[in-house]
Amino acid sequence: MSVLRETDDGPAVVVCDTCRFSAEDRESPEGVRGGALLAMALREAAAGSGVAIQTMPCLFNCGQHCSVHLRAPGKIGYVLGRFEPTAEAARAILDYAVAYADSDEGVVPYRQWPEGVKGHFIVRVPPAGKLVAD
Repeated sequence: MSVLRETDDGPAVVVCDTCRFSAEDRESPEGVRGGALLAMALREAAAGSGVAIQTMPCLFNCGQHCSVHLRAPGKIGYVLGRFEPTAEAARAILDYAVAYADSDEGVVPYRQWPEGVKGHFIVRVPPAGKLVAD
């Protein structure tokens, strides 16, 4: 039995759909996980953007609620977290993801970062077979 499933290999925001609603609360007052709410908001924002919104249970970043992983073939990947599951956060993530998808190696100049993603980066992951140069 495999724990992996096939998905498109293009630019994507992978959303942890089991993430906590906030640092304090596991679920919204309506009983919905924050990751599921963020995934819904991202899907609405992503229409026609060329960036896929993919979901999976648990990115193992449980201390940082509402986490996402930006990835694309041959590009540096990023894990971001500590978002509120809102349309505004989704818009900032998606705006960054579009600039990321348009970049050569996954590097978006800081001056182009939406305010809503600043302070949310947790880790960058080099693509397979490569390391980030000094």
